[in-house]
Amino acid sequence: MRLFSNRHRPVDLGPWPLERLPRSRQEDFPGGRLPGRAGAPGPWAVSHVTADYRQLFDGLRIGSVAKGRAPIPDDPVERARNAKASAYFLDATMVGIAAIPESLRERFAGHSHAVVLLVAWERSPRPGEPGHDWIAGAEHDLAAIRALEIADVLAHYFGALGFEATAHAATPELGDAVAELAWRGGLVTTGETGVLKNPFVGERFAVAVTTTTLAMAADQPLAVGARLRGLNRLAHAVGWGGVKPAWGRLTGASRPLHKGAFPMERIRRRAHPTTRIDADVIPRVPQRSNFFARARAGDLGEKAKREVARFAYKQPYAAGMMPAIQALVPLQNGAVADQPAPDTADPVRNAAAIKALAAFMGGDMVGIAPARAHAWYSHRIDGTPIEPYHDNAIVILIDQGFETMEGASGDDWISGAQSMRAYMRGAEIAGIIAAHIRRLGYGARAQTNADSDVLHIPLILEAGLGELSRIGELVLNPFVGPRFKSVVITTDMPLAVDLPIDFGLQDFCSKCTKCARECPCHAIPFGDKIMFNGYEMWKPDVEKCARYRITNPKGSACGRCMKTCPFNMEGLLVNRLFLWAAIHLPFSRRWIARLDDKVGHGRRNPVKKWWWDLEIIDGVATHPRAGTNARDLDLDGDIAPEDQKLAIYPFDMVPPPDAREPVPVDRKAGLARMSRAERPH
Repeated sequence: MRLFSNRHRPVDLGPWPLERLPRSRQEDFPGGRLPGRAGAPGPWAVSHVTADYRQLFDGLRIGSVAKGRAPIPDDPVERARNAKASAYFLDATMVGIAAIPESLRERFAGHSHAVVLLVAWERSPRPGEPGHDWIAGAEHDLAAIRALEIADVLAHYFGALGFEATAHAATPELGDAVAELAWRGGLVTTGETGVLKNPFVGERFAVAVTTTTLAMAADQPLAVGARLRGLNRLAHAVGWGGVKPAWGRLTGASRPLHKGAFPMERIRRRAHPTTRIDADVIPRVPQRSNFFARARAGDLGEKAKREVARFAYKQPYAAGMMPAIQALVPLQNGAVADQPAPDTADPVRNAAAIKALAAFMGGDMVGIAPARAHAWYSHRIDGTPIEPYHDNAIVILIDQGFETMEGASGDDWISGAQSMRAYMRGAEIAGIIAAHIRRLGYGARAQTNADSDVLHIPLILEAGLGELSRIGELVLNPFVGPRFKSVVITTDMPLAVDLPIDFGLQDFCSKCTKCARECPCHAIPFGDKIMFNGYEMWKPDVEKCARYRITNPKGSACGRCMKTCPFNMEGLLVNRLFLWAAIHLPFSRRWIARLDDKVGHGRRNPVKKWWWDLEIIDGVATHPRAGTNARDLDLDGDIAPEDQKLAIYPFDMVPPPDAREPVPVDRKAGLARMSRAERPH
């Protein structure tokens, strides 16, 4: 939670006030080494399963260079701002740009510039706190993997722009050179013991760099002993100017790690979700029924089949994440240790430790649910039957980021990258946690967007991470709204499950139709709920939605409903006050929904627009053929529910699990099914 908004702070400045530190014009590196582990990992630390992930990211270090250069600005300052914002979007703690001196260029393939990435870790659990034995000693290993992951993505992003680029970790062979670049990039100063330090996080960080032929404006080194003084120090303490506050009460540093960054424990719990679920009639559906799978199979026609093949690759920044997303799939499952580890029989203790580990690794919220039969797909995409094989599901939410969403229309060229970033990060976190659980002697499989045997929506709902919203097949969280992606780990490890939550969303959504009004393809209903495949919900027209997201000519996907939802909040104290009113004062909900429009919530903030609008066509990034969606609020867009034409496709209308040939969508029949859909009452 913050006191002051960062809406006027450009993304490339990052969350820490690096720009307020004194700089030096010194040209010669004074020497020093980067910090390492704070202590040796214990026998059950997660470090013991990270070698595969370090090797994976080591194998993705070199970006594939496009056959042509992208039409990006020649201004080195603009290039540097884009590179920094790109890294901050990927959750780098601090970023600097270094000009590589001639003495080091041979070690970095002749590259001229480097983006230096510092990834810090927050406090570790104290002895006796949940997760301590798993995390203590592993902090640097996890930070180093994250830093290399970000460096890899930047290397592939720069490659997609047509420039050579390579990611480098601080290995024993390159550690001295990476340390010098960290100093030249203005991220570290010399310490008394010879260990380089950062003025804000001390020695609790790891570093990686992306070297490139892309010329950028370089930063200056920090002055010796650089630190904030006077009013700058006070401003940082409370977060003035939109920076990350130094005061621990505002950052949540005093909260137990397993409780996460958001006070979900304050939200009312119920024995059952707030929407009706007839579990005994919910059919298990095959993966072939997913509309992206249907597009790939040709069910939506040739245009959708052609466009879905490049859906994740049509924008260079999103394309830069795809090598990691694909490489992570083989690590989702693996062998299980023969015997359970000591002290892992208590489901309450296990659940708290899992939540602490997920939070430490960057999961924004974690819940645990029973993996009921109806949450499993019935068949894989090749037609192979799926029998549920685990009893529990660990559900982790990854925030797609308010800052970038603030600058976007929701369906412009950064939309796809927002999704891919969350998918990639979720796959990394879930893969490592699943491997750790298997080492503890229990079966576990990461279920990611790239390969999942389970449907995430029912599990998010049952794990107490949100309620079903008007958006339809989407669970909405009280603190980040719909602005997240999920990843799931199914396991047979004994775990205490969470209860569903109730924060008044059903009543709020019944009084707010903003997402329906703002949906570019009018796929979200203005009308009432129906029963669909055993669930009570506002049912969207998923065919319309999928077609628009896949074939969007002026953007790379669509998250317009996330962008404009009143629950898409920055996380300020004033936001919490409105949230409290929405939860506890039912009469205020209609007023809050209207006020959201009055204050212009959902409009684009040009300060937060950091990316270049580019489309990859025939392997080269260029100006988008059809332009860019540049939407703000459509305050006159309401239509009567009876005039809205929505189609639904219940279980008996989906393709057979093993269908190889196209099964065209029967939209006329879908419209008819919607007209006679069963109502909850």
